[in-house]
Amino acid sequence: MVLGRRGYETAVESKNGFVCMVERGWTADPDNPDFWNPKLRGPICFNPQALRSHISLTIKKTEWVLAGQSKAQKFESLKAAFDKVELPTPEVGAMCFMLSKEGHLSAEAGHWHPHLMFFLPLTNPEDWGASLPGSPVIGFKIPTDRLTLYMIPVGKWSDGTVDAPK
Repeated sequence: MVLGRRGYETAVESKNGFVCMVERGWTADPDNPDFWNPKLRGPICFNPQALRSHISLTIKKTEWVLAGQSKAQKFESLKAAFDKVELPTPEVGAMCFMLSKEGHLSAEAGHWHPHLMFFLPLTNPEDWGASLPGSPVIGFKIPTDRLTLYMIPVGKWSDGTVDAPK
């Protein structure tokens, strides 16, 4: 999918059920300092389960921002959409990967590391062993999106090169 004047549009039909796009800063939490950062680019590919249950969240957030909503209005619209069950909760198996070296995920992290992400309904990351000392899994709750996100760094970028430690 590509970002057009009115939001994301299909550029190429998927042949394997995965859908890829480049997310922008406005998909982040309201307190994220990179929310309006025009340099943020997050190349991301969603599996079929995430396509059915998560990509609509990115699409709606983008539509609201492109329609001129302020950050506060966007989060009011988000809460209302969840309350009216217009946005789904994560489906079992919903995941994505971010393996492109071209991504710029935040002013602080820059390109960060190649990684997989898994979307679950709100849960405690620690119950899954995430974000504990020595755990390779990073997890955090995103209450505004009504989900918990788990990230697992992987060793190689999409071009096959090894990720260098930072």
